[in-house]
Amino acid sequence: MPNRRRTAAALTAAAAMTGAAVLASAPAAQAAVVDVNYACETKIGPKGAVSPVDIKAVKSGSGYTITMSFEKGVSDSPVELPKGVMTPRAELVLGGAATGTVKVTGTPNKAAIPPDTPISIGTLTGTFTPKKNGKVTFTAGTLIVHALGMDAATCTPKNNPKPSLELEVTGVSGGDDTPPPADDSGSGGSGDELPKTGPLDSAMALGTLGGTVLLTGAAGVLWLTRRTAR
Repeated sequence: MPNRRRTAAALTAAAAMTGAAVLASAPAAQAAVVDVNYACETKIGPKGAVSPVDIKAVKSGSGYTITMSFEKGVSDSPVELPKGVMTPRAELVLGGAATGTVKVTGTPNKAAIPPDTPISIGTLTGTFTPKKNGKVTFTAGTLIVHALGMDAATCTPKNNPKPSLELEVTGVSGGDDTPPPADDSGSGGSGDELPKTGPLDSAMALGTLGGTVLLTGAAGVLWLTRRTAR
């Protein structure tokens, strides 16, 4: 029997350690490459293309650095775009524990883009500062291609894409999982104060009871002494 008990205890401890390891290794963010079907309004008429979109988040101070990457271009230009004249920007739609949008911006094109060639969007970057704890989703929103001094193309998803990123936000001061502040109303107390039932209060009560017993005992001894003297 002792061997069986030791074996059961060892198995229980191993299971607890395994469960803790699983919780510790649980990912704080889940990303997926999502195909986004963009419909673009351009200066030369409507255009459209499907591009896989990848969104990632990296913790940075009290917020997160958000990156949005495109694997394919979503529009083209009838003329060559010289180096440095095209800059993309986009909005990411927030969901879950956050609302609104996050703005991300790309860098100017490092090389000239030939005419009638899909414009490479590359990677766009922005910042997300959460206001409360919980799961936040990021979904591709409007994309704007700014080129030659104007917004040359405005592209909106038309296939209602799923979120590309689910981010579990924790540790935000004042968030949902932050305990309420302690009551600092003072020691004066009030008529509607709840009775104290903590261990220290119990010890005080026992001490008072002990003092009463000692006093009673002393009184009894004194009474017996007086009777004997008589």
